[in-house]
Amino acid sequence: MISLQPKKLLLSKWTAVAPLSKEKHFLVTKVVLPEIEGGRVEWIDLEAVHSKSTRRMQWTALRDATQWVRGWV
Repeated sequence: MISLQPKKLLLSKWTAVAPLSKEKHFLVTKVVLPEIEGGRVEWIDLEAVHSKSTRRMQWTALRDATQWVRGWV
């Protein structure tokens, strides 16, 4: 399990252990803030480096070391 802080996710780099749609390298382009001020961050936007396609996912999914590696490997 990777330790993460949602405040430091913006522009962080990630590598998918198993490529997703032939994409392996991703960049966090947006941290989606909650509508209620003071609420917890739940969502991020990941952009594929090669195709520039974006997917929205829960930021806690990046903690799973079997799916994600911090940095570009």
